[in-house]
Amino acid sequence: MKKAFLLLAALVLAPPAALAQSGGGQKAWDDALAAARKEGKVVVSGPPSQQLRQSLPAAFRARYGITLEYLGGRSSETAARMRAEKAAGISTVDVMVAGIQTMATILYREKMIDPLKPVLVLPEVVDGSKWKKGKLWFSDPEDLYILRLSNFASVVFHINTTKVRLGELRSVQDLLDPKWKEKISLQDPTVPGSGSNQAAHLYIEYGEEFVRRLYIDQKPSISRDTRQLTDWLARGTYPISAGAEYAEVDKLRKDGLPIAPVESLADLPGEISAGFGQVALLSQAPHPNAARIFVNWLASKEGGEVLARAMGVPSTRNDVDEGFLPAEVIPRPGVAYFDTYEWDFTVTKKEQVRLRMKELLRGQ
Repeated sequence: MKKAFLLLAALVLAPPAALAQSGGGQKAWDDALAAARKEGKVVVSGPPSQQLRQSLPAAFRARYGITLEYLGGRSSETAARMRAEKAAGISTVDVMVAGIQTMATILYREKMIDPLKPVLVLPEVVDGSKWKKGKLWFSDPEDLYILRLSNFASVVFHINTTKVRLGELRSVQDLLDPKWKEKISLQDPTVPGSGSNQAAHLYIEYGEEFVRRLYIDQKPSISRDTRQLTDWLARGTYPISAGAEYAEVDKLRKDGLPIAPVESLADLPGEISAGFGQVALLSQAPHPNAARIFVNWLASKEGGEVLARAMGVPSTRNDVDEGFLPAEVIPRPGVAYFDTYEWDFTVTKKEQVRLRMKELLRGQ
């Protein structure tokens, strides 16, 4: 009797990967799912997106009958909360969906996440032919912890075509033309995020003198508020904008406003990133079985489609519909994009440039 109890406990508590490897197959998955349903819920921390807040819980519950509690908020604030919980020896969150900065420089660096790869066992998840890279795309050096589920191309900037003619900007050097002085808006390069990504990209490609001329001498308007950047673009106040809110800009374009994307320049390749489309399994998850079921589902075709539609970005899977997306956000085969989620760029180069940008802007 005792042996039978210990065997049952092992089946329930072991991750699906271990169960599958031991020959458990479908029964192992079913046992893990039954254990997840006993836990009753999974707690997922993600970006403050109303679409994700609505879509993920509804779809996951419909699929597995398990409640998903979605905690939306800024990744930095969530990470600070998890630091405090770790220090107190408690844990309330199972899974994190976030950008590379939080994943790499906080969760990974401070050993707050468990290996994710061994937990992924659904056949459609581990089948490399289902993924655009021919395999699961992990961001971390060990190819183990942080799974990249989205990959989209970012435009270099947007223009208001009542003030800037299409084709008028051909080179990155054109941005330094005196006629665009006080006509450019940029995201704040001194805080982690898209603004520092772009500044670091320009700094690496063209050096400090170029960045100084663009961010200081051209007297751009710098903001952390993407809605404000979008409004300035739409009104033509700052007709060249690097940092306007893409989803909102797309709506404005569909409404007929004279806004156009500039996907790349002759001397400046476009960028790719995952946005908030990365997932990691937190250590000491309070609902470990439900967490394992959730990450498998999120990496499946069904979960991938829910995530892609909620965030408005392409999936890293090759079987998720992209017909609802604007063509410019889908990376084109054969194009040498600059990947702002590349590991060394994230953990080393970008932070160095961000700190240097603070010095430059403080001393202007």
